[in-house]
This record gives sequence, C-alpha cells and structure tokens, in this order.
Amino acid sequence: MPSLGDAVAQDARRTRAGRWQMLLLALVCAAPVIASYFSYYVVRPEGRRNYGELIDPQRPIPAAAATDLSGRPFDLTSLKGQWLLLSVAGGACDEACQSNLYLQRQLRESLGRDKDRLDWVWLVSDDARIPDTLRPALGQATVVRVPADALAQWLQPAAGAQLPDHLYVVDPMGHWMMRFPPHLDKATASKAKTDLLRLMRASASWDEAGR
Repeated sequence: MPSLGDAVAQDARRTRAGRWQMLLLALVCAAPVIASYFSYYVVRPEGRRNYGELIDPQRPIPAAAATDLSGRPFDLTSLKGQWLLLSVAGGACDEACQSNLYLQRQLRESLGRDKDRLDWVWLVSDDARIPDTLRPALGQATVVRVPADALAQWLQPAAGAQLPDHLYVVDPMGHWMMRFPPHLDKATASKAKTDLLRLMRASASWDEAGR
C-alpha cells in the first residue's frame, strides 16, 4: 500500500489536473464568444466606428430577486442563451419609456432572419402598475420587475445620464457588453441597427436562435 505521504501527493496531483481540465473546458466554451468579439472589435475595416459603447469589464446577469408581471419569482439568469436588447423604466412607462419599447421592437424586427436570436426585454424598476393600454404591445417582449438597487449594481448609465436613458445589449452568455448612447430615437436607431447586425454576423458561427 502507498504511504500516507504518497497518497496525499497523488490526491494533490489529481486535484491540479482536474482544475486544469475545468479551465481548459471553460476556455473551449468561451472561445467562440471571444472570437466573435475579436472579429467585431479588432478585425474590422479601417475607419469603422461603433455607435454603441463597449462595456469593459463586462458584467454578468445578477442573481437578483426578480418577478414576472404576475408576481411569481423569475430567475434572471434564465435569460441567458439569447442576445438581449434591454430597456429600464418604471411601470408607469412615460413617453421616453414607450419610445424605447417601440425602438426595441423595431430594431429586433429589422434584423430579418436573425431577429429570433435577439430578445427584447423591459426591466421594470418599481412596483407601479403597467398601463392596460400598453400591455397588448408587449406580446413579444419579456417584462420582468427587478429592484432598482439590483439594477444599479449591474447596469450603469453614461456620465450625466440615467438608467432609463439607454438601451443595453447583453450577449448569450449573460454578459452586459454594450450600451447605446442616451435618448436613442428614430433618426439614430439606424446606427444601433448597424451595430446589432454586426454582432449577429460576428456570432453567426456559434449562436443560434433559442436557448
């Protein structure tokens, strides 16, 4: 039988080997995402400019205490597996909120055959009731209530702006990776569309519709 010291050494070697195997597996899984970002942000024609701002470091979806519109618990991490186009606003949804929801829907539709690879999500930051007149327009949206403090720990507005001023992009691995400039409107939405189309093309080799 091996000595106690030999057994301990063997266990240590197996532990190290297991850790290296897990790290290698994680790198293999992340490689397509890394490659698509490299293609999008590095291997690109001279003079290209992104309209959206790249978030660095990227921030993963938090395990916040979210609920759906029926008040049932909602696991935010279940949103992984799709590209997400997010907006944030209170449930009363003022004019700016409604404009963002409209642009989210239009931007998704403008992706054509790639639209099923992107979900549009409204993160409601309070307990205010959503107007009944607005609900029919949200049929294709994912609407989730998330405490404002939890949102503030994940998403961040640009200097001088507020969370509801932006649209945010989250990749299929659940990382917030882009923020469009505040107060997007119909005139500037085409620039956001260009960014989204580039992301769809850059990730086409590994990302498919559905979770």
